[in-house]
Amino acid sequence: MEQRAQVTSVEAIEDFRSCLIIFLTKAKPTLDEVMNEVLRTRTWLQNEQRVHWEKELKLKRRDLEQAEAELFSARLSKISQAYALQAMAAQRARRAVQHAEDKLKLLKKWDRELENRSEPLLKLVEQLHGYLSTDMVKATAYLAEMIKTLQAYAEVQVRAPSPVPIPATNPDSTGGDQGQNQPPPAA
Repeated sequence: MEQRAQVTSVEAIEDFRSCLIIFLTKAKPTLDEVMNEVLRTRTWLQNEQRVHWEKELKLKRRDLEQAEAELFSARLSKISQAYALQAMAAQRARRAVQHAEDKLKLLKKWDRELENRSEPLLKLVEQLHGYLSTDMVKATAYLAEMIKTLQAYAEVQVRAPSPVPIPATNPDSTGGDQGQNQPPPAA
């Protein structure tokens, strides 16, 4: 029994390949953007924000030292109104220092959290990116070869001459089968 391929539409394979190429051109940049955004966030936390809050903490501590020195001077001068104002300024400076310290602690916590939560996901994104960059590119090439092969096969089928029918043998003909499975002649 002759086996034939049952290809109904090479165009469907071509359409699928085209859609796959479009998907790859959109998916790879998107994955790159995701990885870059995580790296930018990590850099922002570890560098920019840390530097900013360390600088703020130094400034706030300097302001606190100045406020406490002024409070000490006001205490020595024994002017109650000046002392009260300086006490409030010193308290405000202490709160500012505490706020800056809290921000630095929170920043360190966010840095650890980002690292712990993003690292496993980044590995998955990198695996997907690798899959799209290698395996799916090979798949599109394979589909292109499949399309060429199927088109060549279809052309061979179209150009091939139709088989010539062999006439059926007549049992009454003078062939070599005379007398087999035939009734004897009447006498």
